[in-house]
Amino acid sequence: MVDDKSDNTFDARSFLRTLTSRPGVYRMLDAEEGILYVGKARNLKQRLSSYFRQSGLAVKTRALMQQMASVEVTVTNTEAEALILENNLIKAHRPRYNVLLRDDKSYPFIYLSSEDDYPRLALQRGARRRKGRYFGPYPNAGAVRESLHLLQKMFRVRQCEDSFFSHRSRPCLQYQIKRCTAPCVGLISIENYAEDVRHTVLFLEGRSSTLNDELVGRMERSAEQLDYEQAAVYRDQISSLRRVQERQYVSGESGDLDILACVVSGGIACVQVFFVRKGINLGNKLFFPKIPADSSAEDVLSAFVAQFYLPNPVPAQLLMNCALEDKLLLERALSERAGHKVSLSHRVRGERARWLQLGVSNAEQALAARLSSQAGMEKRLVMLQNLLELDDLPNRIECFDISHTQGEGTVASCVVFGRDGARKSDYRRFGIRNIVAGDDYAAMEQALLRRYTRLKKEDCTLPDIVLIDGGKGQVGVAAKVLEELQIDESLIVGVSKGPERKPGMEILHIPAQHRQLDLDSASPALHLIQQIRDEAHRFAITGHRQKRARARNVSPLEGIPGIGPRRRQQLLKQFGGIQEVARAGIEDLCKIAGISRALAQQIYDVFHGDN
Repeated sequence: MVDDKSDNTFDARSFLRTLTSRPGVYRMLDAEEGILYVGKARNLKQRLSSYFRQSGLAVKTRALMQQMASVEVTVTNTEAEALILENNLIKAHRPRYNVLLRDDKSYPFIYLSSEDDYPRLALQRGARRRKGRYFGPYPNAGAVRESLHLLQKMFRVRQCEDSFFSHRSRPCLQYQIKRCTAPCVGLISIENYAEDVRHTVLFLEGRSSTLNDELVGRMERSAEQLDYEQAAVYRDQISSLRRVQERQYVSGESGDLDILACVVSGGIACVQVFFVRKGINLGNKLFFPKIPADSSAEDVLSAFVAQFYLPNPVPAQLLMNCALEDKLLLERALSERAGHKVSLSHRVRGERARWLQLGVSNAEQALAARLSSQAGMEKRLVMLQNLLELDDLPNRIECFDISHTQGEGTVASCVVFGRDGARKSDYRRFGIRNIVAGDDYAAMEQALLRRYTRLKKEDCTLPDIVLIDGGKGQVGVAAKVLEELQIDESLIVGVSKGPERKPGMEILHIPAQHRQLDLDSASPALHLIQQIRDEAHRFAITGHRQKRARARNVSPLEGIPGIGPRRRQQLLKQFGGIQEVARAGIEDLCKIAGISRALAQQIYDVFHGDN
């Protein structure tokens, strides 16, 4: 304890004068000696001196220093030791000014025993002391059980306990329902069983294309023998296998890595982790760490990496969506703990960049869902009421957006939000007709006229706010329509993307109040408007794509250069139908004979390209 205070005032000068410059951990305590904050430092004297300067402290740090009554330090030999000690102390004491990860569970694996004549598959959580192979980690036990269930159907390797297995005198129910080959009573030879185990390992390693080819051959033979029912069974098996085989490779490598994306908004942080092993996405897990005010994504991710990976298995690569100040320290400490080199990367290209963007998108969506909870919704509606100078809290908000491809298949969407969030049963789409192709103003006018003419006729509830995705032009159209229908109780608000068209830079146009608002990107009211606008955009695009597909009424594969009738048939056979082709990734498509990477990219873009 290095607390030098005689009258309840911390003597920083005396404390710093005697402080060492070696690495270590410091703990800031309050007057009751409760731990407020735990930190690490390469140079304790230099780091702690920065807390006692007269200006330049962040809001969070100023609040911490106002409550701090004393400081304790622990000197370590290396900065890596300090990182590990810091992580242990944070988990033990959970200080209020640290980022806190509240998930301390060990992660599950699939275990394959190696010392039995008839090896067993099982879920394994905790220490991995038994001899055998471990596949994972998986994000949760549900993902393991789903994989085990599929493996049981495909390969029929036993999953029963050894005590159950060794005392059987006749096959159990699993054999009757074709989920096991009854090795317990010798109904399968050790050699044939070993072949099933080998197929299981290939599958878990992401190398099960041989099995897929075999199923395709069986399906074709059944069809030739007019056994269509059995052919359909094989087709369904191909589809199931393809679904779990969907592999998203990272830069053509085996893809043994984790992808971490952190998003902070409205005082809440969300960290999304994707687990990728042997190129297969094993699933993802969401975390909502407790964070101090004004924490950045970089702060949260740095604390998360230390707390999550020091006690858990860590792959050779971690991809993340922001740079970390202590990247080198984390790499060194994690490498020492893991026994292999661990690298942290954030500037990536190609497939890795797409993986990372997927993680960011998922984190943003999860954070939006958390923010749209009833309590969060109420708070943001109050902020919106104050911002728009409304007399009452808005009960109903409707937002409109237009989607088309160069004028083709124009669709308008109307989404509805209330005090409890999205009211999807009230959503509506409008197929726009009899306008000049690409005329967004005419499309918006038609959608608004149809929507509010009907609401007026049927005496339905009118919205308190009408949000228009667009600038002054679209807002002018909306004002004209509502004026014509004599609707004056709805406030029109236009949402334009601002000069740089970046999220957080939106400009609000409010013609009734003759003003234009440029909001702070941290404003909860802006977050609500963004959420509603983005939902209208999603709903419009979905409707547009459906309309365009119906109008064309041909197989999407027919318009791709290089895909003739024979190759189309081959794709449909290998994947078990057009829906599975649509689900396939680029690497899956490349596995089909005659499909180059460039052609696979074209096929993928037909089903997934943004329009």
